[in-house]
Amino acid sequence: MTLQVQDLAFGFPGHTVGREVSFSLAAGEAMCVLGPNGGGKTTLFRTILGLLEPHGGSIALDGVPLASLSRSQIARRIGYVPQGHSGYFAFTVLDFVLMGRTAHLGAFSVPGRKDRELAASVLESLGIGHLSHQPVTQISGGERQLALVARALAQEPGLLVLDEPTASLDFGNQVRVLQKILALAASGISILFATHDPDHAFLTSQRALLLAEGRVLEIGAPADVIRPDSLQRLYGVSVEVLPLAGGRHTCLPALQ
Repeated sequence: MTLQVQDLAFGFPGHTVGREVSFSLAAGEAMCVLGPNGGGKTTLFRTILGLLEPHGGSIALDGVPLASLSRSQIARRIGYVPQGHSGYFAFTVLDFVLMGRTAHLGAFSVPGRKDRELAASVLESLGIGHLSHQPVTQISGGERQLALVARALAQEPGLLVLDEPTASLDFGNQVRVLQKILALAASGISILFATHDPDHAFLTSQRALLLAEGRVLEIGAPADVIRPDSLQRLYGVSVEVLPLAGGRHTCLPALQ
């Protein structure tokens, strides 16, 4: 699925957060959005999801204006993984993932055998099938994050939007989530995700979008736009961008 964002202004009723944001996302492409806290990333994502009304500009999915789509039509096209989930209710992991099938069911329908088989298959593909009958409140934070990804994938979306999917995860679970982002993009799903770690953009993305104060500072290949000067502008700190073997890069703070 393709995403086209043109001259977008976004924010809350009576308060515009960002302006003049334009980019496109191709089918199977992964794009990372980098920016400081309060820079507009989550508000941008909520606008792309149709949860907030644009203040100007346009958003289209496969050339179809987002404004012309119903909530259920959007939910069948876009999966969303929020920053975190506290798991207030002790649903089993399988039932939690089955909630992603809501967009494909009628108002008074319940998930059927095929829905349950799909949910179980998604859990297996993420390596957490053994947790199917565990309460979502009793699994680890990393496992819960993978369950959130599974719930979004159960929608069978063409575009997956992830808002800081590795936040608060330990190193091992961060790696597992990043590996899944790579695999999903390789399968043809378009990926748009936010992170605070520039290394994640180098590892998983074809392009990076640098967003500050609701405006695009730069957009392009990570190796082109993630530089010491651009990170200084973005975060206000000195950072070294070091080359690694195989054309890779990593970022280190230039501590005094």
